[in-house]
Formats: sequence, C-alpha cells, structure tokens
Amino acid sequence: MTQLAIRTRTTPAGPVVELTGELDYDSYSQVRELLPGLALQDGQQLVVDLAGLTFCDSSGITALLAARNHALAARAGIALAAVPGHIRRIFHMVGLDQVFPTHPTAQDAEAAWTPPATRP
Repeated sequence: MTQLAIRTRTTPAGPVVELTGELDYDSYSQVRELLPGLALQDGQQLVVDLAGLTFCDSSGITALLAARNHALAARAGIALAAVPGHIRRIFHMVGLDQVFPTHPTAQDAEAAWTPPATRP
C-alpha cells in the first residue's frame, strides 16, 4: 500500500495542505476526501505544498486538479509550493505548469497572496 501523509494548517491567506510520500492511485482519494472539509473563502488561496512528495502519477494529478476545481468553486485561488524537480518535469510535459502557479516554498506562496479589496 502506498504511503501518503497529509497535514493541513490554516493561514490568513487560506489553507495549506502539505503532502508527503506518494500521490498515486492508492492514495489520491485521501486528497479528494479532504477537499470538502477545507475552510476556503472567497478571495483566499489554497496552497498545496509538495516538498515531501516523492512520486505522483496520473491519479495524483487528478487529485491536484480536483483541488484546483474546489478552490475555483469557492472563488479562491490555488498555488503549488516546493514542486520537486521530477514532478515539475511531468507538469511541464502535460502543460500543468501553465495551469498551476508555483512558488519555491509555502511561505513564498503565502507572501505572494494579495487579500481581496474590500467590497462596497
């Protein structure tokens, strides 16, 4: 069985999901099941920290796209942080580097977030 550890934390910018291990067919459902419970508000940003990810297959990519869809449905943004080189290469090959903004660290992603302007 594939091992995937998921840790979440909340920041003013929005939730941060840290993935460690392998994100594949055996584990992607863990990410998909987590999404509905994330407190994500209009204008916030969901950060998915991939620093500890050792493997990602097409099912893992599907889980990341589900996270993106969840963020967009909440009228929020999404960013990936610390994408390992071997996974960055796959993202580039399939065009996902054009879909997901990326940052070197989760802290950089949080710092790049701009709070929504106060609406009248």
